[in-house]
Amino acid sequence: RQEIKKPGALVRIKAPKEMGKTSLLLRMLDFAKQQGYRTVSLNLEQVDLAILSDLNQFLRWLCANAARQLQLKPQLDEYWDEDLGSKISCTVYIQDYLLESITAPSVLALDELNQIFEHPQVAKDFLPLLRSWYEESKTLPIWQKLRLIVVHSTEIYVPLQLNQSPFNVGFPAQLSHFSLEEVLQLAQRYQLTWENQEKVKQLMELVGGHPALVQTALYYLSREEITMTQILTSAASVTGIYAHHLRRHWAVLEQQPELAKALDRVMSAVEPVQLDPIIAYKLSSMGLLKQSGDKVVPGYELYRRYFLEVKSSISYQ
Repeated sequence: RQEIKKPGALVRIKAPKEMGKTSLLLRMLDFAKQQGYRTVSLNLEQVDLAILSDLNQFLRWLCANAARQLQLKPQLDEYWDEDLGSKISCTVYIQDYLLESITAPSVLALDELNQIFEHPQVAKDFLPLLRSWYEESKTLPIWQKLRLIVVHSTEIYVPLQLNQSPFNVGFPAQLSHFSLEEVLQLAQRYQLTWENQEKVKQLMELVGGHPALVQTALYYLSREEITMTQILTSAASVTGIYAHHLRRHWAVLEQQPELAKALDRVMSAVEPVQLDPIIAYKLSSMGLLKQSGDKVVPGYELYRRYFLEVKSSISYQ
């Protein structure tokens, strides 16, 4: 909250899926609105593939949506100049139209920025552009009105020069897993109390301190629909409380056999495994793996159990 109040701020939120990134982003945007700031929130998962893979179309998409959320007419053609190129046109549009049209500070939030990593040519132009907007605030007062929030699941795996990357400047917020104490605090909010913490420790051995997975268990326990013993024994089954969560991961892997094959190697191994960096990043962003030095290991016991049981049903061809 303090960081977003700083002129020209850049806040970077990073964590695997379902760790609370979007929840934190929504709270930051709500706080910004309470300060009287104008806000623009764009989720890159909602962008058409054809747009995301074309720099000019993507920048026009960004500008048009920003104008719409700020309740301004798009007026893209008045500022777009083919001779200047799309990056300068976009920058001029934001500076001379959007920032000039509003008096209050503005927050531009980009959720799921990692979607652009899948398009290296666009990423190599757009990510340095973000960095340049941050740098502009140091010399041009009008850019101090803009605050940037970028949210992503993985490390950047597109090569960028250090002075062009938006991921080594600004304020980093990397979300972590819940500790045992935090799980117990959350349980108290569900009006659950455990004198014997052994079952809680067993739950954390199963799902770590993964916020969404822990919360799912506490929700069902608070409704008295299932016991902790039942959760622990049926967690990886098709009838367990995590069945939907696990099937969703499986559906993604069925569409990307190279990820499924790599995951099988890790889940079947007794030692940490070295994978292609991009594949490791993608599986880590899904939360299925975690780093162990320059190698990877299963993210949680829950995933190891589940994927070892169903791997015979996944095609690796």
